Amino acid sequence: QVQLVESGGGLVQPGGSLRLSCAASGSIFTAVGWYRQAPGKQRDLVAHISTGGSTNYADSVKGRFTISRDNAKNTAYLQMNSLKPEDTAVYYCNLASMPTYWGQGTQVTVSA
Repeated sequence: QVQLVESGGGLVQPGGSLRLSCAASGSIFTAVGWYRQAPGKQRDLVAHISTGGSTNYADSVKGRFTISRDNAKNTAYLQMNSLKPEDTAVYYCNLASMPTYWGQGTQVTVSA
């Protein structure tokens, strides 16, 4: 089974940027989604990229976040700009080929 490792999170001030990475131990030639879960809330889809590169975003992050993938490196990315306190959450990536598998996630905290 492919293992996923998310990284790149941290503490950033409002308006700042972070780039998250999702490294897979095997091929990620499948649709990839980035999700986030804030304390006490459900896990929600933030961004999605198909095998062909088509992307979709939650309304709350449109224009600020960009999902991308590098199949040669078995890695997906989430570039997050103009971060807001409400973006604070643990971020997870998920592969469409393994919908029930979740990595450990990476914490993103947006605070002054």
